[in-house]
Amino acid sequence: MKVMDRVRHSMMGRSFFRAPDRVTTRDVAAGHWANFFLHIYPVKMRRKEISFRYSWYLGAISTVLFGSLVASGVYLMFFYVPSPANAYGDIINLETQVAFGQYIRNVHRWSAHLMVLAVSFHMARVFYRGAYKSPREFNWVIGVVLLLLTLLLSFTGYLLPWDQLAYWAVTVGTGMATYVPFIGDRVSEILLGGPAVGASTLIRFYVLHVALLPAVLVVVLAVHLWRWRKDSMLDMERSEP
Repeated sequence: MKVMDRVRHSMMGRSFFRAPDRVTTRDVAAGHWANFFLHIYPVKMRRKEISFRYSWYLGAISTVLFGSLVASGVYLMFFYVPSPANAYGDIINLETQVAFGQYIRNVHRWSAHLMVLAVSFHMARVFYRGAYKSPREFNWVIGVVLLLLTLLLSFTGYLLPWDQLAYWAVTVGTGMATYVPFIGDRVSEILLGGPAVGASTLIRFYVLHVALLPAVLVVVLAVHLWRWRKDSMLDMERSEP
């Protein structure tokens, strides 16, 4: 008996591996459906759907870059206080006094730039190939939402260094929001927390950047991946030669 089989048939193995041994194709499918993490995926999909030429792995690259942003961002949060009195000094201290501080900050910054590019290229590729058409319209809308969330993450993170470039960039950006019909003034007021960029703006951008927007992006990304895997078989008959 193989080592893995002995583990599966032990008392601890039986309590951990609940699915039956996958012998036949039906057994494999049954184990797939019974698994909490695998049931959202189709049992079968076309090989070309996961090939490099089909997608250029732009979606996977975007997801990896988001993971890099989360990991580096958590490290940066240990050395940053979102207040006008401390923010800029914390950035200088991070780059000069903290171990690997400047490197981690550069990783975070470049991951943000590359994620915007990767998501944009991903959307362009999907549009060019017509992959937004039936039956994938819903997932295209989810992708547009992910692009907007990515841009908002970059915009809210721009203010956190609290230097002159960040201050005036956010001043211009929130000023542009006032030109949106009907809701522009209200959106600008919510973002600024006052008549101009100040302490309220910084704390609001910080909360949006490190908590609210990443949480929403994770949920929407999960829906996007779920629909991508589920939709992969919908037009099998139509696309096969």
